[in-house]
Amino acid sequence: MGLMKVFSGSEVLAIALQERLEEAGVETVKKDNIQSARLGGFGGTDLAVEVFIQETDFAKANPVIENFRMSI
Repeated sequence: MGLMKVFSGSEVLAIALQERLEEAGVETVKKDNIQSARLGGFGGTDLAVEVFIQETDFAKANPVIENFRMSI
């Protein structure tokens, strides 16, 4: 299978969700578009940090993601 994006937003929220998912045993991948743009010499406030999980982990991750969304 592949990766699926479960969050896109600020770095602080992305890290918080990533920590909760990893505590639940779900491996995550964080893509920092803000840092990538900065290193490339571009700037922009519409860029975000994205969190991805394996599609096969969605059933385990979904309750954590929903709980996180309700708490923000």
